[in-house]
Amino acid sequence: MITKLNNKDIKIANLILNVQLPAYKVEANLINFEGIPQLKDNAKSITDSNEIFIGYMDQNELMGFLAYSETEDEYQICRLVVHPNYFKQGIAKKLVGNFLNNIVKTKKVIVSTGSENYPAINLYKNFGFKFKSKIEVAPDFFITLFEI
Repeated sequence: MITKLNNKDIKIANLILNVQLPAYKVEANLINFEGIPQLKDNAKSITDSNEIFIGYMDQNELMGFLAYSETEDEYQICRLVVHPNYFKQGIAKKLVGNFLNNIVKTKKVIVSTGSENYPAINLYKNFGFKFKSKIEVAPDFFITLFEI
């Protein structure tokens, strides 16, 4: 079940971290870059975040989540993570589908990911996201921006 998460609640913030940190560690290894900012998050940075979090829950266990921000002109997917124990079960696909079908209105949606993160790139392309640009954010490390 997909539900809104109250990241201001310290217990929920810790659940978020328990999914986020192992997921981003896998991504860091995949893209060979340890500088992913979300690896530095802690409970306070999660509770202080102004992002909106939706989570995939099963029997009160958070298995994955998507966090986004919204401006007058666009939505931005800020985080999309699934705990490594639940990889390849379609959870990320369900989260993105829910977000696009139930939250996004007429505004554009932007997202970025490591340029070597092929599973994420393929997921976004399957939802119709189009390549916008590639940016070097650290020496020899690039992120790719997509938009729909």
